[in-house]
Amino acid sequence: MRPFDAYLHAILTEGEAEARRDRSPTIEAQHLLLAVAAQEDTAPQRVLAEAGLGHQAVRAALDREFEHSLSAVGVSAAFGLPRSSVLPGRRPGMGATGRLALERSFASAARKKDLRPAHVLVGILHAEVGTVPRALALAGVDRAALLSRALELINE
Repeated sequence: MRPFDAYLHAILTEGEAEARRDRSPTIEAQHLLLAVAAQEDTAPQRVLAEAGLGHQAVRAALDREFEHSLSAVGVSAAFGLPRSSVLPGRRPGMGATGRLALERSFASAARKKDLRPAHVLVGILHAEVGTVPRALALAGVDRAALLSRALELINE
C-alpha cells in the first residue's frame, strides 16, 4: 500500500469514528478535519498545529460554530439539546461535504501517484462555505493563509 493510500485509509477510519462520536449518520468535512488534526507526526497535522489547531482546538471551534449557528436561528444550546439518534450498528456513510472535500483533494493533483497527505487538507480547506469555513472564521483562523501553507506542503 502506498503511503498516501495508508494515510487516506487512516483519515477515513478516524473520520468515521469522529462521525460516530457526533452521532452523525454521515462523515462530513468537519469529521475529516478532525481526523487530519488527530494524525500525529504528519505534515498536515503540523500545519494545523502551527495555526493553533490541535485536535481539541478544532473540536472547540466546531462546537462554537454549532452554537453560533443555533443562535442565528434563535435556539440556545444552554439548556442542552437531545443527542441525535442513529441506528445502532449502522456505519456512517460519506456525506456531501466529505465527498466534496475528497473530490477537491484528488482534483488538486495531476496524477494519482502525485497525491500526498497535504492534498486532503487542501481539499477540506478549499471549501468557501459550510461548517469548516465558519468554524475557522469564528476561531479567528485565516483560512486562506492556512490553505496557502497546505499548498506549500504539496510543492515541497
